[in-house]
Amino acid sequence: MARLLVVHHSPTPTLRSLSEAVVAGTRDEALSGVEVVVREALEADADDVRAADGFLLGTPANFGYMSGALKHFFDTIFLQSGGDLGQDGSAGQGAAGGSRRPYGLWVHGRYDTTGAVRSVRSIVQALGWTQSAEVLEVLGDVGEPQLEQAYELGGTLAALLCDD
Repeated sequence: MARLLVVHHSPTPTLRSLSEAVVAGTRDEALSGVEVVVREALEADADDVRAADGFLLGTPANFGYMSGALKHFFDTIFLQSGGDLGQDGSAGQGAAGGSRRPYGLWVHGRYDTTGAVRSVRSIVQALGWTQSAEVLEVLGDVGEPQLEQAYELGGTLAALLCDD
């Protein structure tokens, strides 16, 4: 059975509602053959990453960057999970052998999400993961349309891993 790892930092009710909608989408009754493992960013580890076939990542945009908790997740799993650095220390082109596992991302910000999205993309590129859904960028308040988009994001990544 395929395993989808959901790693998120959801410190506010707004972020929690988005995270819950993403997870609900991964568990849509039309989907089968996917085990969904949900971890807070400060609890996920390299064993979780190595056991996963795909990933969903969620973060607030904090001061133009991903949350410190999600950055900590990446810092602790990067080398143990096949991360690749270039000769100058910058992100390489992906893990040796290129795992190419799919990932999706949701980001919530009050005014801008650009830097947070860019920072996550840079790191996952060096992990060799493949963006497999449009990034869900939500600004301001979260309403039903955004929750529906979050549900779709979760369902899309889970469907990519389905046995069907």
